[in-house]
Amino acid sequence: MPFIPHTETDVEQMLAAIGAPSIEALFDEIPADLRCGRLERVPEGMTEMEITRLMHERADADGRPLNFIGAGAYEHHIPAAVWEIVTRGEFYSAYTPYQAEASQGTLQVIYEYQTMMCGLTGLDVSNASLYDGATALAEALLMAVRANRKSKSRRILMPRSVSPVYRQVVETICSTQGLVLVELDYNAQQGATPEAALEAHAGSDVTAVVIPHPNFFGCFEAVDQMTDWAHANGALAVALVNPVALALTRAPGEWGERGVDICCGEGQPLGSPLSSGGPYFGFMTCAQALVRQLPGRIVGRTVDLDGKPGFALTLQAREQHIRRGKATSNICTNQGLLVTAATIHMSILGPQGLQQVARASMANTRRLVAALTALPGVESVFSGANFHEAVLRFDQPVRPLIDALGSEGIIAGYALVRVYPELEHCLLVCATETNTAADIDHFAQRLATLMRPADVA
Repeated sequence: MPFIPHTETDVEQMLAAIGAPSIEALFDEIPADLRCGRLERVPEGMTEMEITRLMHERADADGRPLNFIGAGAYEHHIPAAVWEIVTRGEFYSAYTPYQAEASQGTLQVIYEYQTMMCGLTGLDVSNASLYDGATALAEALLMAVRANRKSKSRRILMPRSVSPVYRQVVETICSTQGLVLVELDYNAQQGATPEAALEAHAGSDVTAVVIPHPNFFGCFEAVDQMTDWAHANGALAVALVNPVALALTRAPGEWGERGVDICCGEGQPLGSPLSSGGPYFGFMTCAQALVRQLPGRIVGRTVDLDGKPGFALTLQAREQHIRRGKATSNICTNQGLLVTAATIHMSILGPQGLQQVARASMANTRRLVAALTALPGVESVFSGANFHEAVLRFDQPVRPLIDALGSEGIIAGYALVRVYPELEHCLLVCATETNTAADIDHFAQRLATLMRPADVA
């Protein structure tokens, strides 16, 4: 809210109506020893002018660094119209629809979003969104266990090329549900999951196989072979995708002979700013046969008694307020505001615009890799095809380089050694359509200076 609507008189009248002497009295059921007491460190209120100055100062402190890091969240250009529309009151304050009589505008936005996500992923049904990409993957695997009733093992084949953060979140959520995550190592030359890693589990009871596209290293996996292997071995194929990459590649619903069963991912590249890590939103689509196991709400288009088009909640299969202990998920809301932004973002760009973003990102990444590997002591690690991220190996530790470049306003990339110990001195770099040729040249020049031996400098 842009202002506090209740005056002191309003508060006094409301308290008198309910017979409470003060607002604090409304919380008298909380034991005194559990209360935090006075908030001594909360400063006094500020005027609008003072707040504006403070926020500008804090924004200036963050600076405007050149960004060459991805690792799951990506800096894309967002047309100004997207958030100009999203922050209108009818969108900005709207909550997730629970009732069939919810706002037609809200329902239509979700319906249009679902339609776009189905078109992008090539699958039949989309839900109204989830918290983020990591929890969407966890929900997809729980869904796979429910849907694949022939499998009793609850074993999930999880490539190590899936984001380490995603794997940690999935382990936290799914281990308590009895799921067993079996890691598949990646090929040290290609940076993708080799066929031999899958064949080691051929003939065993496997519930689902996760197929990243692209994977955490930015490399493309053999999606057709992995999808067909999963189905040939009685497992469901679960795609984990970057939606921007789908603008250039075949949709997951077309992978292999009959497509994947479930597709999920992080929707942040579709109109959500980086915003210090969130909020973002997760998406999920699936084949029609699995719709009853899909977590979340589904909005449908219908007609009323007069034949006029309208929108309604057609399925909410897992809500606690309906099924409680039998709910298919404990998630009770969607990221409606971010979904609205994504819907407007995709509407403005259109298929051709999204393709241009993807192509420009790939081209800039190739330019970035070429510029950095031209420096002595820098080489590419993986030879496989990649999207807009790449792994580079240095002949020296990368952390001092990252810190030094950071002090100069350049976010150099993601040091991989902490999550992949075998990739010591390796840096995951990223470029999108927002990185200019001048940005890339400046990065390479500053890096060359920092890597130059002291006696040469």
